[in-house]
Amino acid sequence: MENILRKIVENKRKKLIEKLITFNVYKKEDKHLFEVSLTELENEYRKFQ
Repeated sequence: MENILRKIVENKRKKLIEKLITFNVYKKEDKHLFEVSLTELENEYRKFQ
């Protein structure tokens, strides 16, 4: 079960990163997107909706 949840979270992170890249967002402050938590990615994406 834990492994499934981890995969779901990772897939969601990847999709959000891809969407943010389409908005030319590659970093959040001084961190690359792949270093940022899911929550931070979601918050960043909301800015563009």
